Amino acid sequence: MTTDEIGSRAARYGRTSASNSTGNTPSNGGKKPKKKRIFLKIFLGLVLLGVLGLLAGLGLFWSYAKDAPKLEDEKLSATVSSKLYDANNEVFEELGAEKREMIKPTDVPQLLKDAVVSVEDKRFYKHSGVDPIRILGSAFSNFKTGGLQGGSTLTQQLIKLSYFSTKEKDQNLKRKAQEAWLAIQLEKEKSKEEILTYYINKVYMANGLYGMETAAQSYYGKPLAELTLPQTALLAGMPQAPNDYDPYVKPDVAKERRDVVLYTMKENDKITQKEYEDAKATPIDDGLQPLKQSNENRKVVDNYIKEVIAEVESLGKNPYTDGLDIHTNLDMNAQKRLYDIINSDTYVDYPDADFQVASTVIDVKTGQVKAQIGGRNIPDDVQLGSNLAIETDRDVGSTMKPIADYGPAIENLNYSTGRIMMDQPTTYEGTNIPVTNADMQYYGALTMRKAIMYSRNTTAIQTFDAVGSDKSADFLKDLGIEFKDFVAANAISSNTSDLGGNKYGVSSLKLAAAYAAFANMGVYNKPYYVSKVVYQDGSEDVTETESKRAMKDSTAYMMTDMLKDVISGGTAFNAGVPGLIQAGKTGTANYTEDDLAKIGASASSSIAPDSTFVGYTPHYAVSVWTGYKQRLTPIPYEYWGTASDVYREMMTYLSEGVSTDDWVMPDSVIRSGSELYVKGAYEEQLLPSNSGYESSSSWENPVSSDPGTTSSSTVPSQTEPSVSQSSEAPATSTQQTEPSSSTTPPEVTPPSSDPPEESSTPPVVQNNSARRRPSPD
Repeated sequence: MTTDEIGSRAARYGRTSASNSTGNTPSNGGKKPKKKRIFLKIFLGLVLLGVLGLLAGLGLFWSYAKDAPKLEDEKLSATVSSKLYDANNEVFEELGAEKREMIKPTDVPQLLKDAVVSVEDKRFYKHSGVDPIRILGSAFSNFKTGGLQGGSTLTQQLIKLSYFSTKEKDQNLKRKAQEAWLAIQLEKEKSKEEILTYYINKVYMANGLYGMETAAQSYYGKPLAELTLPQTALLAGMPQAPNDYDPYVKPDVAKERRDVVLYTMKENDKITQKEYEDAKATPIDDGLQPLKQSNENRKVVDNYIKEVIAEVESLGKNPYTDGLDIHTNLDMNAQKRLYDIINSDTYVDYPDADFQVASTVIDVKTGQVKAQIGGRNIPDDVQLGSNLAIETDRDVGSTMKPIADYGPAIENLNYSTGRIMMDQPTTYEGTNIPVTNADMQYYGALTMRKAIMYSRNTTAIQTFDAVGSDKSADFLKDLGIEFKDFVAANAISSNTSDLGGNKYGVSSLKLAAAYAAFANMGVYNKPYYVSKVVYQDGSEDVTETESKRAMKDSTAYMMTDMLKDVISGGTAFNAGVPGLIQAGKTGTANYTEDDLAKIGASASSSIAPDSTFVGYTPHYAVSVWTGYKQRLTPIPYEYWGTASDVYREMMTYLSEGVSTDDWVMPDSVIRSGSELYVKGAYEEQLLPSNSGYESSSSWENPVSSDPGTTSSSTVPSQTEPSVSQSSEAPATSTQQTEPSSSTTPPEVTPPSSDPPEESSTPPVVQNNSARRRPSPD
């Protein structure tokens, strides 16, 4: 082979003849090209994975989208009402059935378009139904802030309102895919102006109103075209959370939302800085007119409807748009009577128009809420307003004693109704803070039955200490009542510093349900409003009574037997109904020294912030709270019994035509004389040897907590310790022994079956700043 041939061959193979020589390898050993090849393979692999992922995503999207419902004008424009039925299967309300004022695309004011688009979807006129830029922006914002900002366009929101559930738990990938697909299709079929008009006509605007034109007519009495800038901004901002932005119920929150809309309009150059500032300074109620009720029954059932809606929404359903048949436990006749008792002077004498009453009626066998009123003299323009019957921010006073003290003592310590107790100077355990009675008196030795009849605070605290706070809290929890910080003062007061959104503390609803367990021989039923929900496809959710044994039947029967005496001869004598077998308890809170200073009242003033009564028969439990919305507006002494007056009138009605059954004593209880004992747990109760009292003299000569006081009064005087209370040892040295079967349990004869007489000159009251809102009775 010639030299030329060798050179030519080497050139063909891309190398010189020298490259074949031993030792003449490249200086980098060939590593750099190898790295490039690896990176290239990785890149190509990632591209391939991306393409596969995209194809898989598109395939999944299409598998979901192909099952999406068809677009229909009727769906886009209609709302579906839900019917509410009472216990007799009669429709008493339709949610979402309000008359709607529709507006045409050509009639939508430019100001409203600017407001809605600015706050909801500022790229509305640029996207084609789905906005990738908005989605990425929302995702980045959520990642950065940990929030849950949505990326839906106005078109997607319209689709969601028309076809799908608005509940967060229903926002799954399939629904999102179908929503996006329909939004894209809608943008192809309808103009932007038509889509925006559909949205404006469809959205819920609170108070049973649909569509912004309807809201404009109802709220301001004029069409959208005549609304001012701040009025338009308010309506534009409401659809995201209409009940929260309701200017009638939550004006402060509504103003915040309106001002957000105004700000976005300014940022999008739809209004000037001056227009923004002037509109922001406008009061939220500017131009608002009173709302008209949807029907004559609406005021009567408004509070009840609010709780029905809450229960249905807890099932993940929207009662305004899902077209439900909602069957409730409402006894309409009872509801109307309760409303009349509370909102007229026909049955009960009230001090003034501002005086408030909240009441709940519960079927003791099922827990069904049969009637409920959450306020008195509610204005006509308020719908779904505050329901005081479920609020836990007020004090139910001594109605706590049976469920926090005496009930737990019977349950855990086998106390008898004849248990000897000492009404004597007492302090909160582990402190020097005194516990005094409402009348500033001490009556020495008395039975538990009499201690409950006369609502003695000292014996209640002693009993609480003997039971222990843990067992007391457990007893309450089984009755649906909890406290985040359970302190000794809760033995005689429901006051708590943490409400937890009404999770903690006691309301009219919780109180009625708890006492219903006494009436139901110890079985607690969770209260509920809705019995059944029927969906458009015919399926249904039936609410079953949630029952559990909260206490022994002996505890329930013995407590009921003592609470009968509270009505027949104790503090609730005005709650009695001739011929009716019933039981109940009073509760009255009081003011601290700081409160009295704010009010400008003296410590001896006979005033209270809250007065409560709860009672029951074998059929119904009824609780009644009274007071003023402003807690520092006091209830005069002569109206402390208004709660039991309301109860008496309502229970009289409920008992018409109903058998007056008595409770049957269970085998777990035995009676000796007038007192009851847990079977197998007889107890011998002796007076403390160092008490310094003789049983006979202590009954006849009550000891005053004030040396200058010789008569009783009902002025509040409790204190609340600032430290947690120990609950290991009883507050008294009363001994217990198990006598032989032939031993007769001791009995104590009280001085009189009547409660202590009231004094015309109340004694000086000791209030302690450590107590927030103590209970006097």
